[in-house]
Amino acid sequence: MEKPFQKFSGLSLIISSVLLVFTMVLHPTGGNTKHILQMHDVAIIAHSLAIITLPFVAFGFYGLSIILLTNHKISLLAFIFVCFALLAGMIAASINGLILPMFVENYAQEFEQNSEVLRPILKYGSFFNIAMDNIMIVGIVVAITIWSVLIIISKKLPQWMGYYGLVLLLLSLLGVILNFNFVNLFGFRMFIFGLVSWIVVTGWLMMRETNL
Repeated sequence: MEKPFQKFSGLSLIISSVLLVFTMVLHPTGGNTKHILQMHDVAIIAHSLAIITLPFVAFGFYGLSIILLTNHKISLLAFIFVCFALLAGMIAASINGLILPMFVENYAQEFEQNSEVLRPILKYGSFFNIAMDNIMIVGIVVAITIWSVLIIISKKLPQWMGYYGLVLLLLSLLGVILNFNFVNLFGFRMFIFGLVSWIVVTGWLMMRETNL
């Protein structure tokens, strides 16, 4: 791999980590339609920032997949999982942060009169959003697991990074066993911050390592 591409893809992961942290800081808490109206602009800004972050994540993980490429091309399978995850994340951010605020703003005055019709629509959107969040979480966890195993086996990056990825996998599985809610705001923030910790260190190692 050419070093400029290696370093730029690592930098892309670090940039995406910073943007993800800003997104989680800005991300408004859930609430009723009145609260959604009050947080209208913040919700749109936060989720727009999340969508902008996704190409940086994809490019950085593409670079990681190339670094870990073997004859079996398994690292590309991890990249495909991430692409599915990022697509689901884009859909979830669009529904929850762009469509929902605009929908509530347009029909705010009609909620009292037509609540029987409008509230099920909001509920449907909420379930759709949860489904996309779950797809995103599973896709990212599977991808990081594959990359972590490849890091340990290939030694193309420091092996401790691979073990750290497996620790995150075990924590995720423990959360599933304990029925931890990964898709509410608190659970999603914990997942994102764990992901960010892995991404930023991986990006830094990709920029630092010279023997790839």
